[in-house]
Formats: sequence, C-alpha cells, structure tokens
Amino acid sequence: MRQLLILIRKEFRQIFRNKSILAIIFVAPMMQLIILPLAANYEIKNISLAVVDHDHSSLSRDLLKDITSSGYFRLLSYGEDYRAAFEEIEKDNADLLIEIPNGFEKKLIRENHEKIFIGINAINGTKAGLAGTYLSGILQKFNRKILLKYQPQIAEATKDSGMEIRTSLWFNQHYNYRLSLVPGILVFLVTLIGGMLTSLNIVSEKEIGTIEQINVSPIRKSNFILGKMIPFWILANLVFTLGLLVSHFVYGIEIQGSLPLLYGILAVYLVAILGYGLLISTFAETQQQAMFINFFFVMIFILMSGLFTPIESMPNWAQKLTWLNPLRYMIEVNRLVILKNSSFNDLLTEFYALLTMAVLFNTFAVWNYKKTS
Repeated sequence: MRQLLILIRKEFRQIFRNKSILAIIFVAPMMQLIILPLAANYEIKNISLAVVDHDHSSLSRDLLKDITSSGYFRLLSYGEDYRAAFEEIEKDNADLLIEIPNGFEKKLIRENHEKIFIGINAINGTKAGLAGTYLSGILQKFNRKILLKYQPQIAEATKDSGMEIRTSLWFNQHYNYRLSLVPGILVFLVTLIGGMLTSLNIVSEKEIGTIEQINVSPIRKSNFILGKMIPFWILANLVFTLGLLVSHFVYGIEIQGSLPLLYGILAVYLVAILGYGLLISTFAETQQQAMFINFFFVMIFILMSGLFTPIESMPNWAQKLTWLNPLRYMIEVNRLVILKNSSFNDLLTEFYALLTMAVLFNTFAVWNYKKTS
C-alpha cells in the first residue's frame, strides 16, 4: 500500500507540474461542453428556397408567407423562370424548389384540389428529409386553413369525425434536444480525458527514459498500473462533476435520478476506459503511435455510441458491434438517470457490460506490461 501511495503522489506531481495537461483536463472539456451543444443543433433552419410562381394570386402569396414565416425556410429567389430556379438547385445554392402553376387559386377554390411541384436538393440526405417533412406539415396546415375559409360547412361536418391524436412527450416535455445531447457529450469528454491521457502515460515514460528506472525497481506490475490509473480516475470524476454543474447552470438540466447511482456506475466505466488507455500505452512505443491508435478506436466509439444517431436505426451488424462499445452503455446510463430517474434494476445490463470490460481491459494491461531490465 505504501508503494502504491508513493506512485500516486509521484503521478499527481507530474500532472500538476505540466500546465498544458491541466488545461486539457479542466479547461478544454468545459469549453467544449458549452460550445458543442450550441453548434450541434438537431433542428435544421435557413433552408434556401427557390419559388417559381406562375399564378401570382393571393393564395399563392399566402402559401409563400406561411412557408417563410415558419422559421425553417429563407427565400432565395422568386419569379416565373423555372430554368433559373432549377439552376440554383444545380449550383447547390438552393435546397428546395417550389413551382406554383397558373390557375392555382381558381382550381383550388372551384375544384377543391390542385397540385404544386416540389423539388428537393438531396445531396445532403438528412437536410433533404427534414426539409420535406417541414414543408409537408406546413402544406397540411395551409390546406386546413383554406378548408375553414372557403368551405366552413365541410370543416364543421368533419370536425368531430375520425380519430383525435394528442401527443404527450415524456421526460422531455418541450422537445429540447439538448436534454439528450448534453449528457452524451459529457460522457464523451470524460472518455477523451481518460482514454487519451492514460494511453500517453506509460509511453511518455518510455520516451523520456524513466521507464528503465521503474523496470529495475521492486515495484509490482499491478501497483504500477494502479499508480498510473488512480490519479486520472480521480481527475475524471472531478471533470464529470464540473460538467454536471455546467449542464445545470448553462442549460438548466435538472438531475432526476440518484447521484450515488450515477457516480457508482461512472466509477466502473472510468476503470474500463482507463484500463483501455493503459492497454494501448503498453503496446505503443511512441506517443505518436498511442495517439493514432487511440484516435482510431475513439472515433468508432463515438460514431457507434448513439450520441448523434440512434443505435436502433443502424444496420443489424452495426447494432451488434455496439455491444463492444463502452461509450454506448455509459451514455445510456447518463441519459436514463439524469432524465428518467431510472433505478439500478433498470441499468443492470449496462452495469454488467461495463464491469466486464473493466476487468478485461485492466487484466490485459497488467498482463501485457513487461518489466524488462
């Protein structure tokens, strides 16, 4: 125990002696936690719209007003030249083209139906899909408004017919995307600190030559690994706590669940991530190698964690591959505890998965670290 305490004290001295590492640990994550949720907006706005209006009627102007006043679309061009509007699509200046035919108002009032042409620039598939969804909702409301205005008897007859749908959003009443995004980003930042800094730790000892002094000393391998891991485990918990405070005071996120439960599972998760970082450092010979290996795996962890895209929407083979991703389990735990007040029984799958990874990563790290003179 005395040997382990000496190693931990030595590691803390090395960390606090290096001001750049302190900035990476404390300043950078807080700045990223404040900036990333503001930049990564799930709502797509300022969709460029090119309009070809052959009718120039009051109804066509009302339709255009409803579309542009929604807050999602901005008018890029307006006129009667379809070719000019289509060129805006081809140049990637416009995201969406609407062509209103001649006689639009007359046919809509007299014959109760009319068609308009909608062309969507689908180079960006996500933006195209959301633009089509936004526009469909606006057109449905516009149809309802026309029905109420020009045929009130039909609207009265159909008012109480059919099914009435009322939606209720659980755990996120106002559909605030930051409520799910911020807890996920917080886990991601803690993962970067734990995985990156520990993966560079033993390698830095190799590069500066101090590893040779440790190798010839009577320090056990398990104590050496624990001495490298515990300081970063403590610091990662401090960063997580600061992140929760930023989430509360900047984004107004209230923790609905149990803090001891959250920190208990976080402790297991950090052991897994720190073990993963130390395992990389036992393989790599230089810090550059460690950085590349860590970057490779962290990118996979992020993209397949469910942070930005739901795991359920991934292909079956990708969904099964996420079972090996520790980030996926901790993000789920963070969201369920903070937003849903889930209990330990609800998180047994995530807990046992993280516990298994913690044991495997650290066992391999201790086994792979070779003490040679």
